[in-house]
Amino acid sequence: MPDKPHVYIVDDDEAVRDSLSVLIEGDGFAVRSFASAPSFLTAAADLPPGVLIADIRMPEMDGLELQQRLAERALAFPMIIITGHGDVPLAVRAMKAGALDFIEKPFAAQTILDSVGNAIGALAPGHDRNPAAAAAAARLELLSPRERQVLEGLLAGLPNKSIAYDLAISPRTVEVHRARLMDKTGARSLSELIRLALAAGVRPKPP
Repeated sequence: MPDKPHVYIVDDDEAVRDSLSVLIEGDGFAVRSFASAPSFLTAAADLPPGVLIADIRMPEMDGLELQQRLAERALAFPMIIITGHGDVPLAVRAMKAGALDFIEKPFAAQTILDSVGNAIGALAPGHDRNPAAAAAAARLELLSPRERQVLEGLLAGLPNKSIAYDLAISPRTVEVHRARLMDKTGARSLSELIRLALAAGVRPKPP
């Protein structure tokens, strides 16, 4: 039988590590967890290829620094970022640096499993992200110019009120455009919307 795909969990919260391990092992993956980013970094070079799930806010070394250290050492682990803070600018930074997904706590079990399943595909030899980028771009082609502006504001991490002020519209109108964004792109969460936008090459405008 072929080896099970590997998934690595890095989180300083033992309860999160345990619950994720049980969930992901139950879906047929081989799971190993680490209580800190440095401990994973120490072991990484000797680990079989696998998907990395890492919390973005941890003592000693956060998920973004771990991502950077792995890249510096040319260690490729398709990465899923999890956080309890819903920090959009951090999500943009992580995804621009190569993270495949950004999931906010508390998350549904199926959301994690779907994300892991998608990330496993990135381990396949010859994996090409261009089809995903083309599909994302096609979804964004459905947006109106105003919806595109609202999307750029969300990518910049701006709250609805700030986007409304910049575009000279009401916060309620921003909410309407935001709902239409989710509907047209099929995104089920803000993190999924961000992933789609970045895959399609959309970047937040500099302040």
